[in-house]
Amino acid sequence: MEVAFGIFDHLERRDVPLEQLYEERLQLIEAADRAGIFCYHLAEHHATPLGMSPCPSVFLTAVTMRTRRIHLGPLVYLLPLYHPIRLVEEICMLDQLSGGRLEVGVGRGISPYELAYLNVQFLESREIFEESLKVIVQGLREGKISHRGERYRFAGVPIEVGTKQKPNPPFWYGASTPEGLAFAARHRMQIVTGGPNAIVKGTARAYRDLLETFRDHPDNLNPHVKEPKIGAVRHFFAADSDKEAEQVAIPAYRVYYNNIVKLWRDFGTVPTLFTDDLLRARSADAAIVGSPKSAREKIAAYFEESGTNYLVLSFAWGGLSYEQSRHSLDLFVSEVLPQFVKRPNA
Repeated sequence: MEVAFGIFDHLERRDVPLEQLYEERLQLIEAADRAGIFCYHLAEHHATPLGMSPCPSVFLTAVTMRTRRIHLGPLVYLLPLYHPIRLVEEICMLDQLSGGRLEVGVGRGISPYELAYLNVQFLESREIFEESLKVIVQGLREGKISHRGERYRFAGVPIEVGTKQKPNPPFWYGASTPEGLAFAARHRMQIVTGGPNAIVKGTARAYRDLLETFRDHPDNLNPHVKEPKIGAVRHFFAADSDKEAEQVAIPAYRVYYNNIVKLWRDFGTVPTLFTDDLLRARSADAAIVGSPKSAREKIAAYFEESGTNYLVLSFAWGGLSYEQSRHSLDLFVSEVLPQFVKRPNA
């Protein structure tokens, strides 16, 4: 089975000027572009140090100007926070600026606090998301929006820009629950999930079964995608030895944990989904940390045990400096990636 790799990025705040953070991340993505990594997936977060790109389209526009081959896209656009016509126009522009490299992840948002800050009720977000998606797809495919729903009403709004990819850029979804998998399969979206390898295997098997069930469904958003990518996210850090990797990554992971639970703590709660213990996260397959040899073994085990065709790695996270993330990426590119993917010609 042919496999591919992507990058997932929260673009967490670090103790450097914001312009430096952006420039260093662009340099990291340039290196990934040269290496032949398939896609750069950028999260969207608001009112939290977890995400310094609350407007993914803005940062991704800069990425289009600094890269040539790597695909790029949000994972995910939080649809309840957008006017759907404005987002259609952003998607069209990004797909054109990137030369047809856009991958569009969509979702409703998992943080009730972020949605509440922007005056969106979490319990209403699913309904808003699904109606917004229908409007967006119509705008991308038909160039005109006529819609009458509970939230949005449009009477023949023309979309003067268009996408390079037809009928639309590929759609992605973050899926783990049975309901989410069924929604993604009905729309034939490419998916990214999480959990231990054994859990990912079960998710992938269930998703492929659902794809067969919905094979001829009219809601197919990716008719141009022959083999959907099914993958999972893992934190990644490589150093010259296992010991060095752990010494750097263990405290860096605590910073990531503090960032991801910050809003929950602000409101007097702590989510049980996350841990600040890197070794515990690694034992649950949520992180791959070690020497290049250890990383090769863990990634080979991931593909063998999960049965998926895609792995999305986070290279810059928590307390890692740019230099540490860049060295980790360089080791991955030179000593890990060639075992799994043939590197493209420069």
